[in-house]
Amino acid sequence: MTPATAFLRAHGIGFTEHSYDYVEHGGTAVSAESLGVPEHEVVKTLVMQDEQGKPLIVLMHGDRKVSTKNLARQAGRKSIEPCRPEVAQRHTGYQVGGTSPFGTRKPLPVFMERSITVLPAIYINGGRRGLLVRIKTQELVSVLKPQLVEVAQEA
Repeated sequence: MTPATAFLRAHGIGFTEHSYDYVEHGGTAVSAESLGVPEHEVVKTLVMQDEQGKPLIVLMHGDRKVSTKNLARQAGRKSIEPCRPEVAQRHTGYQVGGTSPFGTRKPLPVFMERSITVLPAIYINGGRRGLLVRIKTQELVSVLKPQLVEVAQEA
């Protein structure tokens, strides 16, 4: 059990666990291929920070990247950039490659690409490298209450 799966169980959220062989810097392409699912349905959890160093989480389709300029504008911030791995780990309690939006060390604001909401279910990190959980998208929305944004770019 990870802090993420414990969080999901504590909130009564149904999920299934899907393990795969983690590959350093393999990203969602590796996990999607390993599980035989479209990379678009694998959602990555990105830890970013604003101009004041305040952390936030961005949920994005595995086959897309985040326009930090558009994200900053939609989030009402001057600028947003990815956190360094050690900073991201300090904020979330998760090792990069195993970051989940569930059960983070401290509550962080969550921003989610709006088009994810049209998917009935998604695969998202379960709190350790090599573990994804499949969860109904609406359950993720109900428990995380993310701010919906439109910041996807072709990867």
